[in-house]
Amino acid sequence: MATARESKLPVLPAPEAAVKPKKSGPRLDISTLFGIAIALGGIVGGLILEKGNIQDLTQGTAAMIVFGGTLGAVMVTTPMAIVLRAFRGARQVFFEPAVNTAETIERLIQYATQARKEGIVSLETEAAAIEDPFIRKALTLAVDGTDLQELRKMMDLDTALAEHHAEAEAKVWEAAGGYAPTVGIIGAVMGLIQVMKHLEDIKEVGHGIAVAFVATVYGVGAANILFLPAATKLRTRMHQASIRKDMILEGVTAIVEGMNPTLIRLKLEPYRQHAPIATRKSIKPGAKQVVAIPAKEND
Repeated sequence: MATARESKLPVLPAPEAAVKPKKSGPRLDISTLFGIAIALGGIVGGLILEKGNIQDLTQGTAAMIVFGGTLGAVMVTTPMAIVLRAFRGARQVFFEPAVNTAETIERLIQYATQARKEGIVSLETEAAAIEDPFIRKALTLAVDGTDLQELRKMMDLDTALAEHHAEAEAKVWEAAGGYAPTVGIIGAVMGLIQVMKHLEDIKEVGHGIAVAFVATVYGVGAANILFLPAATKLRTRMHQASIRKDMILEGVTAIVEGMNPTLIRLKLEPYRQHAPIATRKSIKPGAKQVVAIPAKEND
């Protein structure tokens, strides 16, 4: 039976109509592009200020040694399936998933409202049509009457496995960041070996030494501008996805427990406040409000 206190719960704004997820692809991650551009610009700019020439850094042989040697070392370290998965997942470094935290919360509130009015079984049709696999699985388990503790265990396992796969992909790029500088040194030594064959010409020796060290520049630069930052970015994406899944799980368990929709909104609001800025997208002011729906009274 609903209490007097429950009927006076604070009312928070919600959209006028039901929230329909917008189909949109991943967004270009401007910070990645700007970061690479600034790093390369600083290096090339410093070279030019020192009266150097950009052509001094364009050595195809050095690039072949560094990137080929690094790839080979990574393939020796990591199973091929994980290497291929890491290459496919590298697009997450340049593109961020189009996730709207506020929209996800509103969808959960709608499901809670419907479940409170018509019972949780009424969500069976909606659950089957949900595109997000994590929400679909969690809500389907809830509709099927899965024990709450078992539901949490299953969804936590899903999250843990996703984190494990994402971590394995990040380690591929982290390994590349560790090998690249060393392979660059190998390239420099190989260049010096060739230089030592022509000690009779001092001018050629000086030029040859300069060219030899380009491999070191490639190795250190690729490791610290591309490979290691890519591993960190992938881990960041993994943590963001895990937090979102935690929010969804909290919302679904609240629906199963029959919690008031307004309380569910208050419970999930911190997730929106602490989400990345691009995913918050607060509800527009002036929208209608969701009224707390009292639980059905027992006869």
